[in-house]
Amino acid sequence: MPFEPVLQEKLSQGVVRQIEGLILRGILRPGERLPSERELSETMDVSRPSLREALADLQSRGLLISRAGAGVFVADVLGSAFSPALVTLFASHDEAVFDYISFRRDMEGLAAERAARLSSDTDLKVIDTIFQKMEAAHQKRNPAEEASLDANFHLAIIEASHNIIMLHMMRSMYDLLREGVFYNRSIMFKQRTTRDALLDQHRQINSGLQARDPAAARAAVEAHLDYVEQALSDQQRADRNEGFAQKRFQHELRR
Repeated sequence: MPFEPVLQEKLSQGVVRQIEGLILRGILRPGERLPSERELSETMDVSRPSLREALADLQSRGLLISRAGAGVFVADVLGSAFSPALVTLFASHDEAVFDYISFRRDMEGLAAERAARLSSDTDLKVIDTIFQKMEAAHQKRNPAEEASLDANFHLAIIEASHNIIMLHMMRSMYDLLREGVFYNRSIMFKQRTTRDALLDQHRQINSGLQARDPAAARAAVEAHLDYVEQALSDQQRADRNEGFAQKRFQHELRR
């Protein structure tokens, strides 16, 4: 017979499954502090001993980490996605930048297509809210803020695609992007013409998603990343040319 006895689940296991699900879905993020033990036990309606048993289990498996005097945090489970040696290698070779953009074009195009089909109305509200923040930041001329919101916008699309593996993989890669490993995002927002173009490209992505048009959303993402690739290539060429111009200038001064 294929049947087995029905066993009542321990309360601590229910807590474990709930926290695991929040981490898996990217709702609880690496480095995020959990509420206090009292608040958690009240919110989840479990006793403190059951809660402690669940937290101990999650800590033993490396999903949570306890810091003395600070509380319990979600572990940086993505930190090992790339070894320090590989990160250093990425940062020192230009081809890694363009391979990264190519990878993003493929993955984020797919994510946008999925999000247009599979996202909930609330997912789309999150994306639209971030875009509205991007429009507001555009008026402030703050490259760092615009770059941060840009990353949040793209990650919100990946979250809305509801593919757990893609979510954690891309979030890991965006952490490196935020740190300037692949390129400095704020450079993209320093020139007014580039800033205007980038905002308009994100508007097109958002429009395709809000219309639930998978083809339009994917095409807008791909067009945006084609632009980023060309802009970075142009910047690298301009930097090389300026280096030679400086050498010519210094040589002329000495003649």
